[in-house]
Amino acid sequence: MSANGALPIVSAMPIRWTISHEERLVVATTEGVVTLKDIEAYLDAVVVADAAPYAKLFDASDVDLQASDDDVMMLGARMRAYVATGPAGPVAFVVTTPLAREFVDRFLNLAAARRPADIFRTADEARRWLDAQPR
Repeated sequence: MSANGALPIVSAMPIRWTISHEERLVVATTEGVVTLKDIEAYLDAVVVADAAPYAKLFDASDVDLQASDDDVMMLGARMRAYVATGPAGPVAFVVTTPLAREFVDRFLNLAAARRPADIFRTADEARRWLDAQPR
């Protein structure tokens, strides 16, 4: 853990993230091909770190998403299970492609989480929105 309470960046995967307990914030960035297994590993890490209630900035502006319709349905089911176990913090997605936008829209509809969520074109817009959300 770093001096500011953030866990180190996980860089061996196409999703890199930091978890700051001090800021109650998770920041994730995608790079290259991302699959359902990659997303599941990220979600598992957030849950294990007890960071599910934290605000999340998920920057998928450089994503090459490889997910089938079944993958999206499985991810939605997993998110509904997480929702049943406790509160989830606000989430801001950064997407720049129509494919990523479609995936995030479907994910949000299937997850059915009771939390603020929105989609942005830049990380700066997403961060400003997250900073305005109650924690």
